[in-house]
Amino acid sequence: MRIDIMTLFTDMCDSVLGESIIGRARATGKVEINTVDIRNYSVDRHRHVDDKPYGGGMGMVMLAQPIFDCYNDLCSKIGAKPHLIYMTPQGKTLTQDRVKELAKLDNIAILCGHYEGVDERVIEELQPEEISVGDYVLTGGELPALIVADSISRMLPGVLSDSECFEEESHYNSLLEYPQYTHPAVWNGREVPEVLLSGHHQRVDEWRRQQSLKRTLERRPDMLENADLTKTDELYLSQLKSGNSQVK
Repeated sequence: MRIDIMTLFTDMCDSVLGESIIGRARATGKVEINTVDIRNYSVDRHRHVDDKPYGGGMGMVMLAQPIFDCYNDLCSKIGAKPHLIYMTPQGKTLTQDRVKELAKLDNIAILCGHYEGVDERVIEELQPEEISVGDYVLTGGELPALIVADSISRMLPGVLSDSECFEEESHYNSLLEYPQYTHPAVWNGREVPEVLLSGHHQRVDEWRRQQSLKRTLERRPDMLENADLTKTDELYLSQLKSGNSQVK
């Protein structure tokens, strides 16, 4: 997969993308992630990429033409139109299900807005998918773009050591992840649950499943609507909801 991040701050993105799992995945060719400086497509010698908004108001608005030319140049270099995503708080909130769908694509371009956003006409012209990472406002689209690139990249074959690394994580199957523990077995008087020390894999799996169900019910009950639940799961949730004291 190839991901191109269209931004005014390439160094900011590159510094993050060169680290940890994604950095190793880029180095080994598991994913190609590029940053593209929109300023390179400015039409004046001062490399202006923004101007004051018509109608007045605070801040500056990114110009349509440099963004349009940047995207078209990408299309020319790739030989195809990458799926374009515009990071904006007005977009649909990113979900794990959408991440899984995006991970199936060959080419993605992510547009990072800044200042007060971008000229609406380039949005109308290019018709990007508009995505938000939450109901709050940041200074630019770079951090959200990095979230999208990271979440997609880790779904690709070979990026993580084992598919179970993400298949059991929170949100992947519409359930929150079970609690995790490591050494020592007792810390500050708090003990690791006995079942995790038992070596009984089936009991461990059952405990983890129940803990995922319990956490999801307590913290994000809305997610259960889309979860693939067995009859055993439904019975356990019913017992939790009824306040059965035998359920842990």
